[in-house]
Amino acid sequence: MIRQLLTAAAAMALFGAAPASAADYPPMPVPGPTKPFKVAAAETYRLPNGMQVTLIPYGEVPKAVINVRIYAGGLDAAPNEGLASLNALMMREGAGDLSSSQIAAASAGMGGNLLVNSGLHETVLGLSVLSDRAPDAVRLLGDLARHPTFPASEFDRVKTGLVRNVLVAKSQAQVAAAAALAAAYYGPNSPYGHVIPDENKVKGYTLEQVRQFYQNNFGAARARIYVAGQFDTAAVKAAIEQAFGGWAAGPQRGRFPPSPQTGPKVILVDRPGAPQSTIRLAFPAPAHGSPEDIPFQVTDALLGGSFTSRITANIREQKGYTYSPFSTINYNPGEGEWEFDADVTSAVTGPALKEVFGEIRRLQTEPVPDKEATGIRTWMAGTFVLRNASPAGLIGSLAERDQYGLPANWLDTYVPSVLAVPDAAFNTLAKERFPLNRAILVVVGDLKTVEPQLKALPELQNVPFQVVKPF
Repeated sequence: MIRQLLTAAAAMALFGAAPASAADYPPMPVPGPTKPFKVAAAETYRLPNGMQVTLIPYGEVPKAVINVRIYAGGLDAAPNEGLASLNALMMREGAGDLSSSQIAAASAGMGGNLLVNSGLHETVLGLSVLSDRAPDAVRLLGDLARHPTFPASEFDRVKTGLVRNVLVAKSQAQVAAAAALAAAYYGPNSPYGHVIPDENKVKGYTLEQVRQFYQNNFGAARARIYVAGQFDTAAVKAAIEQAFGGWAAGPQRGRFPPSPQTGPKVILVDRPGAPQSTIRLAFPAPAHGSPEDIPFQVTDALLGGSFTSRITANIREQKGYTYSPFSTINYNPGEGEWEFDADVTSAVTGPALKEVFGEIRRLQTEPVPDKEATGIRTWMAGTFVLRNASPAGLIGSLAERDQYGLPANWLDTYVPSVLAVPDAAFNTLAKERFPLNRAILVVVGDLKTVEPQLKALPELQNVPFQVVKPF
């Protein structure tokens, strides 16, 4: 029977099958009204030492996700960029009485995979485990957060690995573009202006510097623990008290307000012979939680931040200039940055940017059809619900809310706020937020091919050009 099926399939492949037409399929169902999103009942409290706890019983799958988030990251290490990353890497090499291999075995034995990661603002320790192991996972993360041993025997290996990763990253055009944009947008002397460390600086760090960074920045006052999923609440509470109750409060969270430096300016990075150009275009954006924030998020989705966005439809679907263009909003305390990213063939760098500028101008001058506006609002509402349909996604949203000091009901009000964005807001925000005299454009590519294309664009006339080395 199997041989007959394979023979039939081969015959169809050889002679072809009649393609199905739209008439062969039933009509697509009409979308129903957008359902409201309601965060599962959560319990938030504070330990006597100041550490905050949020417990969210959620879902039906017998698993729990635990995140410990400490507000200590790259900004706290400045000007020693890379030191916070080195600290995070060393934290998993030993904790309490456990070696790195024992930590890995303990994590795997709970059905989980350990995460220890450091960014600009925070260090995150996480585990996703079977429900009955949630108290054990809390205790393991408590050891990692409170009692890292920073074994000297592992330091050179870990540091060498970080240096290697830095060198690999520096070989990539996308990293070069991100580094050049950060330095241009925030200034080379700002801690926000450094997205990748200098490998020679990393080579010079000592184990004592790593230990000192930990001592200066880690403590209960900067920490929050989130537990979401299915778990025994009483047992998890007892484990949190046992694991973290005796942690010293330590320092208060550091505050690092950025000072963006807007354009207009064009920053170029030469990669002779490169077959494609990497583009970054940036404008200031509303701060997270400000009155313009959600309307601007919806505007971004329509312009470039979704797969069905106008820019994607233009330069990917219609022109074929690039495979995956996208835009996003990056947030820091008190400010936001809108960024468009694309990798395009060198020969069409200018034409691709011409289309991007044209889509911005169209959004500034032409009313958005109600069907298109309704579609993008519905998409935004739906993807928000999907993003928060898992314990890990929900923790991410709650942690974002808490990091930026958003209202306690921010998740509950997000969907209705998105659906309430008026059609006229797209034009208004496009005019206010995308003036070309504030833009910073970064292009990494073969400048002998690319630069003449850029200088021929009307939008870049009288804009200063600068060639830089980002590293």
